[in-house]
Amino acid sequence: MKYLKVIHIGDFIKKRYQELGSPVDRICTFFNCPKEEIEQTYLKEMIDTDKLLKWSKLLEYDFFRLYSHHLLLYAPVASNNVNKQHQTSLPEFRKNIYTKEIIDYVLMLIKSQEKTPEEIIKDYRIPKTTLYRWINKNKSEK
Repeated sequence: MKYLKVIHIGDFIKKRYQELGSPVDRICTFFNCPKEEIEQTYLKEMIDTDKLLKWSKLLEYDFFRLYSHHLLLYAPVASNNVNKQHQTSLPEFRKNIYTKEIIDYVLMLIKSQEKTPEEIIKDYRIPKTTLYRWINKNKSEK
């Protein structure tokens, strides 16, 4: 999951395209553009969200989730006081919903001794009780 620290979206799109083996003609037709423009997308570090949404639909993969995982791992947690001061009419999402991939990544860091539980708690702001619940559950599953 270290690849989520810096996201080069073109690389991820190209990798998914190669996994599926979709014909390039289908992609060109979908985007109504020449093959060269498609190949240029693979070189881009970032693309417009409307195009990313189209790629997600075409390649049946949620590329936006890469950014969500990045936020879970690398964005600072806002304090409750800050959230109360800034009310919003936008949809609100719970930040503490961790996917299996994130849990596995964190447990791998501990197992490989790249980070201690204390470092993970500090760096990723994962609650201590949550982290130790994951560790205990992982031990009981083995």
